[in-house]
Parts: sequence; C-alpha cells; structure tokens
Amino acid sequence: LATLFSGCGRIWGSTMSMERPVFKQLFDHESSTYTYLLGCPVTKECLLIDPVLEQVDRDIAAIAQEGLTLRKALNTHCHADHITGTGLLKSRLPDVRSYISKASGAQADCLFEDGDSIPYGRHRLQVLATPGHTDGCVSFLDHTLNAVFTGDALLIDGCGRTDFQQGSAERLYESVRTKLFTLPGSTTVFPGHDYKGRTHSTMGEQKKSNPRLSKGKDEFIKIMEELKLDYPKKIDVAVPANMKCGVF
Repeated sequence: LATLFSGCGRIWGSTMSMERPVFKQLFDHESSTYTYLLGCPVTKECLLIDPVLEQVDRDIAAIAQEGLTLRKALNTHCHADHITGTGLLKSRLPDVRSYISKASGAQADCLFEDGDSIPYGRHRLQVLATPGHTDGCVSFLDHTLNAVFTGDALLIDGCGRTDFQQGSAERLYESVRTKLFTLPGSTTVFPGHDYKGRTHSTMGEQKKSNPRLSKGKDEFIKIMEELKLDYPKKIDVAVPANMKCGVF
C-alpha cells in the first residue's frame, strides 16, 4: 500500500489508473526553468511541478486548453533563481493547494515527505527525497509515464550547485546514486532546468555519462568545490518569497 495525499490528509490506497496522463513541458527563458503539467484524462484533475511567477498566465491557458482543472501546485525545492508561481496561482484559482517538502522548512498548504504519493485524478507521483542542492529537494517519480522529474538534483549532464542553502556535495552524490541511479535505465529524466535547449534524457544515459555524477564521490566533491559560480541574481528576493511558497 502507498501513502496517498487527499487534499492535505493522507489516505491509504493500492491501485491507480494506468491510462496515460496528459503531459506538457513548459519553459521559462529568463530562469531556464522547466514547468511540468500533468493531468488525468478521466477526472480532468491536474497538477503543476515548479511553476514560475511570470508564467502563471501561460500555465492557466495551457490548463484550459487541455480542459483540465488545477488542484495542486508542487515545488521540488525552495528555488533561488526565480519566485514560484504557486502563490499567484492560488489567488487566481482558489481550489489550488500548494505543496513542498517538510524538510525544506517552507510554508505550504501541504508538506510531503520521502515515500509519499501525490495523486492527480487516477494517477500519482511518488516522492523521492533527493537532498544535496538544498535540504528539501525532492524528485517526483511517475510510474505510468516511466519518468522522473528531478528538479535541481539531477540535470542533463550536470546537477544543481551545492554552495548555498544548506547544500552538500556529499549528500547530493548519495541522493542521486541511491534514489535516482537505481531506477531503470529506461526511465526518462525531466530536469528542473536546462541551459542548452535539451528537454530530457534517460537514467541510463546519465548514469553512464553525466560528467559530474558518473565520477567517484571524492572526484565529484572536488568538481563541485571548484565550480566558483556567481551568486544567484534573484536569491535575496526569491528565497524569502519561496519560503512562503510565493505568498508575499
């Protein structure tokens, strides 16, 4: 039996529909963020993963185009490069509930933990805790799509930085190796960002050739320590807003 979220409470259930969900991948050019729309073709309920504030109108239009009703807005973690669209979505669509991991320390209508299942109609996402980029990072596994939405934990040929927001290269390495690289190689990887126009990969490809995470742990930690990345431009605005899931 899997732990399921019904609203913000948990119920017990063991079976879900295998009919293929509605799926759309949406992109924000300023932050290079992917937002994902997943919907049930039977009940017409849908959810969004990692909505962006400036793209709320686009997202609402995409939902309407598919004849769906938004019920849940999920964040893979507390973002530093953009403000989540969750708060504005809730004000525009009162039946929407916000979701983020309990480990993030952020406020939301519903707080999930590792192993929880989040239903959308007759389908569901399984929560995989994948901390390291931040304490509260998660990935969402959809068995029907044979796909995992990895946020910033695993990017295509890369990963999220680990030099702020309680980041830990060692913890990120362990998360990816134990929670993601153990998935079937055919699993499609849908990342939280991409900066080169790539939309997806497979777990097999990333396990074999990711230039950071295919290395040993010590080499990976050294790579991450030597990145010397610029301070995120929006972090001082984005993080406080996102700690309240965009309600500010």
